[in-house]
Formats: sequence, C-alpha cells, structure tokens
Amino acid sequence: MGCGVTKSDQFHKQSGKAVTTIKAAVLIQRWYRQYVARTEMRRRYTWHIFQSIEYSGEQAQIKLYNFLGYLMDNFTPSSNERNLISHIFRENEVCRDAEWERYFSYENIEVPDIYSGPHLTFPLTVEQAFGLVEAFRNKKQLHSRYVLQLLLETWKLLRMLPNISRISTCHSKEITICGDLHGQLEDLLLIFYKNGMPSLENPYVFNGDFVDRGRDSIEILLILFSFLILYPGDVHLNRGNHEDHIVNLRYGFTKEVLTKYKLHGKRILKLLQKIFSWLPLATVIDQKVLVLHGGISDTTDLSILTRLDRHTYISALRPPKKRHMSSATASIDSDMDDDIWSANRMSQRRASLTYPKPIGTKECFHNRSLQDFSERIRANIEALEMCKRQVHAHAQAQDQAQAQAQTNSPISSSDVDSVSLSCESIRSYTAKDEWRQILDLLWSDPMTQDGCIPNEVRGGGCYWGPDITEDFLLRHNLQLIIRSHECKQDGYEFCHNRKVLTLFSASNYYDVGSNRGAYVKMGPDLVPLVFQYQASNMTRELTVRQSVGRTERSALKVLREQLFAHKSDLMSAFKKFDSDNTGFVPLNDWASAVESVMHLDLPWRMLRCQLVTCKTTSDGMIDYYEWFSELAIKGHKDTDHIDQSLLETLYRHRSTLETIFRMVDTDNSGFITIEDFRQTWKLLSVYLKMEITDEAISDIAVTIDSNQDGSIDIDEFMEAFRLTDKKSRLERGRSMFMVTATDLTKLEGDPNI
Repeated sequence: MGCGVTKSDQFHKQSGKAVTTIKAAVLIQRWYRQYVARTEMRRRYTWHIFQSIEYSGEQAQIKLYNFLGYLMDNFTPSSNERNLISHIFRENEVCRDAEWERYFSYENIEVPDIYSGPHLTFPLTVEQAFGLVEAFRNKKQLHSRYVLQLLLETWKLLRMLPNISRISTCHSKEITICGDLHGQLEDLLLIFYKNGMPSLENPYVFNGDFVDRGRDSIEILLILFSFLILYPGDVHLNRGNHEDHIVNLRYGFTKEVLTKYKLHGKRILKLLQKIFSWLPLATVIDQKVLVLHGGISDTTDLSILTRLDRHTYISALRPPKKRHMSSATASIDSDMDDDIWSANRMSQRRASLTYPKPIGTKECFHNRSLQDFSERIRANIEALEMCKRQVHAHAQAQDQAQAQAQTNSPISSSDVDSVSLSCESIRSYTAKDEWRQILDLLWSDPMTQDGCIPNEVRGGGCYWGPDITEDFLLRHNLQLIIRSHECKQDGYEFCHNRKVLTLFSASNYYDVGSNRGAYVKMGPDLVPLVFQYQASNMTRELTVRQSVGRTERSALKVLREQLFAHKSDLMSAFKKFDSDNTGFVPLNDWASAVESVMHLDLPWRMLRCQLVTCKTTSDGMIDYYEWFSELAIKGHKDTDHIDQSLLETLYRHRSTLETIFRMVDTDNSGFITIEDFRQTWKLLSVYLKMEITDEAISDIAVTIDSNQDGSIDIDEFMEAFRLTDKKSRLERGRSMFMVTATDLTKLEGDPNI
C-alpha cells in the first residue's frame, strides 16, 4: 500500500531535471563562448581599422616631406614652387644661441590687468607649478609672456642635459614611467591624482609624444617643463617622434598653438622647435633598464647616441645641414653628401625612410618646374649605380694613398684630391649614420619574427625582432627596454620574452572606450608594476557590449570614408570580376576585390552587413553600383558641379593637402591667396602623379571663395569636404586629422569628454 509514488520514480524525475540543467548549462556556456569570441573579433578588427589608418597617415607625411625636400634640393632657388616651401626647411638650420635669446625676448610683452590666469615668477616655486596644473584643470590659459619665459628657462636647462639621462632608484623607492600622452590633459591629471605630483621623492620619466592629436598639448608641455625646472634631477623627458615641427604640421599641435596664441603663437612655435631638438633621447635606470620612445635596430649603438649633437636634428625626418666656409668666408648651408650615403645605403641592411630622396643635382634640374617634373620623382637607378662605383673608386684611391705613404712614393695631386674626397665621404656617412640612429630610436616598432626590416607601415624606422633585442641587451649589459610609440588596448604589452615593454598613457585614444592608458612604477628590484586607467566618466557607465559597439561604429565610419576615398580603384577591381558589366558580384568576389585595394587584412565577408546596406539579390549577389552611390560626400550643396573623381582624390588626401596649406600659409593667418591656392594644388598633383586641370582648380577656388575677397579660408575649405556624420575622436584630431577651431569650441562644451 502507499500513495503510488516510489523512490525510484522520484530518482528518475530528479535525474531528468539534472540532465536538463546540465544541457542548459552547456548550451549557455556554448552561447557565451561564441558571444565572447564574436566580441573579441569585433574588438580586433575595430582596432586594426584604427591602427592601419593612423599609420598610413604617418607614412603619407614622411613621403610628403621627402618629396618637398627633393623639390628644395633640385629646383632653382627663384622658382615659385621652391619659394612656397623654403621657409619650412630653413627652420632646420642651426642658429647661434645668442640669436635665439634676442629673438625670443619676452620683456616687451605686457600682461593686462584683466588677465585672470596664473602668474609665474622665476625662479619658479612649487606653489606656482601646482597652481599651473589647477589652472589648466579649470580650462584657464597661461599668458604668452609667461609661456615664452617658461620655454626660455626650459631651453637653458635642456642644453646642460646629456643625450642619455642616467638615473638611479637608490635615492627614491620607485620611479614612475609614462608613455604617450598626445595632448590628452585628462590622462596626465589622472596620473597625478592616482600617483602623486612629481617631487624629489616621486620621480617621473615621460617617454615622448607629449603633443599632437589631443586638444591640450601646449598645456601638457608647460606642466612638464615646470616640473622639469623645479626638479631637474627627478623629472626626465625623452623626445618622441611627434616632438618634430614637420610632424606637428599634420597632426594638430601647430594649429592648436596658433589658435590659442594668435598674437605670439609663431614665436612660441619657433622656440618649441629649438626645445624639441634639445630633449634627451633616452633614459637608463640603474644601468639596466633603457627607456626610449620608439625602439632599436640592428645598428643602434648607445655610444654613438651618447656623443652626437642632438640639437642639430631640428626635424628627425631630414638629415641636418653642415656648415662650411666659402672663399668669401661666408657661412653656407649645404646638405650632407647624399650621393655617397645613398650608395652605401644600397648595400646595407635597409633604408630608414620609405621612398628615400632620389639622387640628382641642381644642375640637372636647373630649368625644371612642376609642369615637367612628374616623371623625375622616381629614383634614378643608373645614378645610384654610378654612386656605388664612385664609392668603390674612392676606397681604392685611399688604399693606394696609404700604400704610397708606406713606401715613401710620391703622391700626385689627383690622388690627394681623391683621398680627400673619400675622407669627406666617410665623415658624411658618419653624420648620416648618426641621423639614422635617431630616426630608428624615434620611429621603430618591435615584431614577432627575428630580423630587422624597414618599417613600411609607418614609413620610417624599422621593425626589429627578438634576436635583435637579445643582441642589443647583451652588448649593452641591459635587461629590459621600455618603449612607447604604439597604442595598446590594455595600455601596455610585453613582447620579446618580456624583455620589451610597450607603454601607452593616452586612454580612449581612438574613441571613448577604445583603450586603457597605463603607467609603470619601478623600484630597486627593477620589476615593472603596471597601473591601468581610463580617463573618462562615460567609460565607467558603459557595459563591455556598449563600449565595443560604440568604438566599432566609429571605426566603421572611418572605414567607409576610406572606401569612398578609394572608390575608383574599387570600381576597377569589381569590373575585373564582373566581365559582363552586369553591376553585380558575388560576396566572395566582393570581399576579394575590396581587400585587393585596401590591403587591411580585415574579415570583409563578416563586415559586409555593416558596410553594405543595399539589398543583395536572392542568390547573394551585391549591386556594387548601388553600393557606391552610398559612398559619397553629402550635405555640401556647392560641390555638385565639381568632378566626382577630383572630390574623391581630395577626400583621400585631405590631410596631406591641409599640411601643404599650413606650409604655404607663411604668416599663419589661416588664409592663403588664390594664386597660392593654385600652386598648392600643383604641388599636390605632382606629389600624387596625377593631372588636375586649371579649370578644376578654378572651380574649387570659386566654390570656396564665396565672398570673392581673393583669399581662401583653410578651415572652411577643409570643413567643406568632410563627411557630414558626427565625428569620432579619430576625425576630431586625436589621430591623423587636424582639429579645427569649430571642433575646439564643440569639444569644450561636450559633457562626455
């Protein structure tokens, strides 16, 4: 007898529930793993999009500067094209210190009574430095008189510092090391809040790239220089690749200074060029840890870096000029012996700069201008071979001279000349080798495979492998390299068997939530302790899914812009798959065609849903004509009459075009004349090896010069040809695009920043 329910039945029911629970758990686990994998995939391709476009901008800037340098070397001094850009290269000349001090005197600048910002007196006090930090936190601006005075004091101090600073942990328990800040003041303030202000007991090393892309670069410099003056033995600043006036033209720092200091901005920039050239190149901690901005190569030698004259490298992108005396005892600037160096470089490991300057003399280009210059941009291989033969002949002549000296044989005057030329070539090569040392140190990146190869992605420096790291550390008795120069999602990354640490301190670099920032504390045990952060209230409010989604949308917007900029090339690639010209291609062919043009190594098939909003056919064919209609500049009513291919070219190279505009705008007024506008377009057309007719240039000029005053507003011109979508941080100036005055105003009132 009983109720009819046995223990066996209960057991089976409980077992059934357990099995169901386990199956549900397995299903949830499988779904979660797929979700995590998809999220990680989205993070990775989003990051890859941002980074690829950022590096392409750096490569374009180096190529442009090489091209303009070639014009300077091979055009007649009186040519219009040369006059447009000559002032940029004159800034690489090394002036006497006394000339700089007289030129940048600040005594004649009055501080008005209505000025409510911070006041500085020298010698500087700790209270004034703290007050400067607080003033910048509250969006106040330092008066230009105090800026110039602070910069002059900084320059005087930097001149006494060695190329490589050597510091020790024995005087303090820990040293803090910071990576790239890139004008993001909120990150520096957060570091000070979490880690404390610089002091005798709290030393810091700031590893370059203080400026560009962000909107508070000058404020960061003034804060760091103030603490450097207060604690010269405990605050150390290394030079980065963005501490370069040529790079600043493209990435926003030049424009920021001229916007904030309209009256004395040009003087401030000139003095900063001098200061940047005097920044130390590296820091060594306890003789074991090397802190430098970019990296090393297979030829990096600390003994060479220790003894070179770093201040002669006003821009690291171009070798310095040497001074020699003419028969009239006048000082003449001339380039180093490019023929000898280029020939030597052909037989060496690599070239440090992408698209090196072709060989040529002023005589062979004496009568050339932009109209017939396009075909001469490419390197002349025959000239290079001739240079190699010259180097070989010089070496033989030197050996012959030495042999004759040993046998007391008479040496002819031609032999003496040949030997002198060979010795001069050796000296020139040494100078070039020193320049390459600096270029590698500021621009290089590590790679996973062994070896050392040109850094074709950035266009300057090299990629170096674990074997190069091992050899370098062994030769210099070091144990760790701390470098910056690359944005990392976690703010840091170890590589090369944890012997290279990349450190990046600018959080939310590409967009809000895109990456963390980090700094390192290092004690006597020399074990790096990493601290991470994100300097934005919004990132703390977003979930992981929301953060990834926001960053992904920004990256996809930038990617669509790049697709538009390559519209013609994409059309040609699609037509190769669409031989019948139907206007349709299958998904696989669409993905193959896009990758063949963009070379971004992205999962295009997966991205198709985000990039192609037009409907596909039932058999999965994509209408690429309809897709192209979506990729267009919209919202500017006056561009309809302008050739679309010209608009495409303009959009693709708008950062390069704006850089040329900034070079042509010698008085930094923000305006250029119609004639300078035409010359700018001619420079661009030759650089791109394309034809731009005078009629097309006139159409654009008329479109922009709406008030017919004969001048072009650079900001209005660049703003007229941007996509109308809301700009991400990448577009607003935190990467390759320069921030405009309008953007600065919007950013000031943006509660999310």
